[in-house]
Amino acid sequence: MQDSIYVEPPSIVALDLVPRTPAKPQTPYQVLRLLPKDATPAQQDSAIQAWFAPDEIHYSERPDTLHLPGEEVPRDLKDVQLPTYYRENFFSNDSLYHPELDAGRYGVAGDPVPETLSNDSLISGLLILCFLLMTFSFSRISGFIVRQVKDFFYVQKGQHSVAETGDEINIQIIFSVITCLTCSLLYYLYVLTSVDDTFIFSDDHILLGIIFLIMAAYFLLKFLLYTVVNNVMFDSSRNKKFLTSLLFLISMEGVLLFPVLLLRAYFQFPIQTAAVYTFLVVFFIKILTIYKTYVIFFAQKALYVQIILYFCALEMVPLLSLWGGLAVLVNQLRVIF
Repeated sequence: MQDSIYVEPPSIVALDLVPRTPAKPQTPYQVLRLLPKDATPAQQDSAIQAWFAPDEIHYSERPDTLHLPGEEVPRDLKDVQLPTYYRENFFSNDSLYHPELDAGRYGVAGDPVPETLSNDSLISGLLILCFLLMTFSFSRISGFIVRQVKDFFYVQKGQHSVAETGDEINIQIIFSVITCLTCSLLYYLYVLTSVDDTFIFSDDHILLGIIFLIMAAYFLLKFLLYTVVNNVMFDSSRNKKFLTSLLFLISMEGVLLFPVLLLRAYFQFPIQTAAVYTFLVVFFIKILTIYKTYVIFFAQKALYVQIILYFCALEMVPLLSLWGGLAVLVNQLRVIF
């Protein structure tokens, strides 16, 4: 017998026939899910405003019980009259509490990269420029250099044996400037390595520029002294021969010193070895200078005492003055702690 209270549950098919009412979206995300994928931002904003009407915000009127003891009414932190003890707290000096301030760098600072010629853009550019100028110049006056070397050890009597063009003279002047720059860089490296690396200038390039000007003044003064003395003591033909040889020696001095500068700048060549090499090159150039002086001016008269005095007055005295003047200048410009 069937119970009269028993109600037969509806079948699944019957449940599918009941119309379903979609649930109201509770969040903006659910509203956006109802829109097509190609809905524009304006359409999305309109749909959200249609579903959610802005309500009036009701702030709590209950008193703030988290203020400092003794302060009955909470104070505004933007009030300039606010006492310091009320404004400050445990995190006041913390950099994370003040995002508008630079918090600095966390961790341990590493060792700074030392200043060298290899990572100096200006000096590296000058070395590359000198190398390109030397390469171009050698391609233009290679024949002249060969003839000058032959004439250097065999001097004909009479007129000048090597005819120089304007381009050859200009290129030798460029070589002389390269010589001044090479000597300046070598002495600059010697100072930074053996003397001191801190000077009164904010930029070390200023010191290099001063050394370069002194080197240029030294070579110009030496050339001027030779010109004045030789014009007084000897005839113009022999003076022209000697000045041509002197300009050639100055040019080749820079060519011989340039390789050791590149080795020191880019391959950390020992400064002691570089100093010894530089001394040998300068000594070799001085020997060639005194040889040329003897051949042109004193070979026929065999005045050995005069040539020694001549060489010491016009070569050794300016060279020693240059070395002493640079040493005094560097000592005055360096920072002594």
